[in-house]
Amino acid sequence: MRRVITILVTALSVTIAMAVPANAGGLDDVFAKLLVKQVKGTNVAKHLRALQDIATAHGGIRATGTSGYDASRDYVANKLRKAGYKVTRQPINFVESWAENTPPTLALTAPSAKTYLPNEDFFTFQPSPSGEVTAPVQGVDLTLPPTPTPTSTSGCEAADFAGFVAGRIALVQRGTCPFVTKVQNAAAAGATGLIIFNEGQPGRTDAFPLDIGEWRGGIPMVFADFAVGNELASTPGATVHLKVDANLVLGSTDNVIAETRFGDPRNVVMVGAHLDSVTAGPGINDNGSGSAAILEVAEEMTLYPVRNKVRFAFWAAEEIGLLGSDQYVGSLSQAQRDRIRVYLNFDMVATPNYAYKLYDGDNSDNVGSPAGPPGSAEIEQQLAAFYGSRGLPTVGTDFDGRSDYGPFIAVGIPAGGIFTGAEGIKTAAEAALFGGTAGVAYDACYHQACDTIANINATALDVDTDAIADSVARYAFNLRSIPPRVAPATSRARFTPPTSAFLDVLTRTGGKDTFR
Repeated sequence: MRRVITILVTALSVTIAMAVPANAGGLDDVFAKLLVKQVKGTNVAKHLRALQDIATAHGGIRATGTSGYDASRDYVANKLRKAGYKVTRQPINFVESWAENTPPTLALTAPSAKTYLPNEDFFTFQPSPSGEVTAPVQGVDLTLPPTPTPTSTSGCEAADFAGFVAGRIALVQRGTCPFVTKVQNAAAAGATGLIIFNEGQPGRTDAFPLDIGEWRGGIPMVFADFAVGNELASTPGATVHLKVDANLVLGSTDNVIAETRFGDPRNVVMVGAHLDSVTAGPGINDNGSGSAAILEVAEEMTLYPVRNKVRFAFWAAEEIGLLGSDQYVGSLSQAQRDRIRVYLNFDMVATPNYAYKLYDGDNSDNVGSPAGPPGSAEIEQQLAAFYGSRGLPTVGTDFDGRSDYGPFIAVGIPAGGIFTGAEGIKTAAEAALFGGTAGVAYDACYHQACDTIANINATALDVDTDAIADSVARYAFNLRSIPPRVAPATSRARFTPPTSAFLDVLTRTGGKDTFR
């Protein structure tokens, strides 16, 4: 009966939209208002209770690689299929376990002999597989001597390996793109081993333990200090013996992707939220809230005769390195990437001590990372307009690389979204704008066992779900505000590195795909 009613309402809305004057708003305005009325915070709360029940039945967590995540994935996929979407499960890989058996070996064998000290001059680059190779070293687009600030794009582009001789050991410099990109490009070029060395500026000279968080190449790899890399690069005919002895166990899970039956596949509006929790708790705010909100929006708009294809993504393995979104973007051809006109990300939208934060697409806050790709500013403005229509303030939040928009921005896809705060401390200015308590965390239960159904702010959840519905509906019918893609991005080198404090956190927690 609900579907019949939805069809009738939709048909009526189309008739109304065609009848209204042009200055009264087009289909985007009509359907945005309709969808906002249809979505209900109470329905989102039902999905959150279901995710809580799943966590409770599976050891209190919904983390990638656990039965709790699998049950969450199946719950979402079944709801979307019943709503009429074309649903696919995209397999992704993750590292289930990794352990080093013996210290690694790195030794120059020609034209002279020199052995470097493991766990001092160099470290195994986790999660390197086991492997042993003796082969010539070939530098890849190195910047020697290094510039005063990090600028090296060594190994960031597939084109960097155009003259690389398959079978050699690639020597790559740390720089401005993620390590995983360098690993992927080296493996694709036929390298039999990989040495990444620190870039050379003050504070970027020593080797240290690193974990890129995902497996992207079956070659042994190490991270060396600048002195080692510089010596190998300046030694004509250098041949190296490289050995890693480790046990690597890979796991597999799935993203859930759902597409509308209607809409132009050449113009895709993508909406995403990560579905997994950390291993410490059920993850109901982080990020059951974003997943439940976009699931409710998807269910309510399923039969809308959208002009542009809408694709909903429920990402796996965000908490262990943005793996689901990264591997999804990595699987797309350039033509497929170009068809994604906007990416909307919703990660933590019901934080107890909330602030309405919008990703700073135009970098008007002038904090941290630069502006997003062209179109990101327009996404921020569209979202801000909704809150403004309700007399609600918003503040900017930096594109700091900590959520699933990162891989999309890295290839030039404009992005935006809503974030209500995590472990950061709410300021007095924010308390004046949004209420709540200054001087304490937005979410005191962030990444903890207490991130349960009790850790949800119903007001933020309801308002943010409406904002999601408004933006999704508007872009589903009208993308005119989003500028055309003038040139495809070819690498992730456009990002500046995260702050040193954030890098320290990544090193301790296993590292995310944004770690450079």
